[in-house]
Amino acid sequence: METGNRRMLRPHMDDLKEKMDKSRILKKPAPSDQTNAENFYYVKQIQSKTPMVLVLKGGASVHGVIEWYDRDCIRIARDEGASLLVYKSNIAYMYKDEGS
Repeated sequence: METGNRRMLRPHMDDLKEKMDKSRILKKPAPSDQTNAENFYYVKQIQSKTPMVLVLKGGASVHGVIEWYDRDCIRIARDEGASLLVYKSNIAYMYKDEGS
């Protein structure tokens, strides 16, 4: 039995890189972090001028109508005083004011 020279067959690195690039293209992108549900809710409440209650993390509550919002804060128009700019990070929760 003659063994002779044996050579291991391996693909070239260029071929492997090409296959890896193709597999990256076929992968699904990660889902978006933002669903726009929050934006939809704010727009709906602004358009209908719904009276809202914002309960802050300290326990205080703010009654009023949402005038506008952005990524970090909400502006509330109040009947009993000037409008307030409330940071969203300070809001524990909010709900529609059924008592008004």
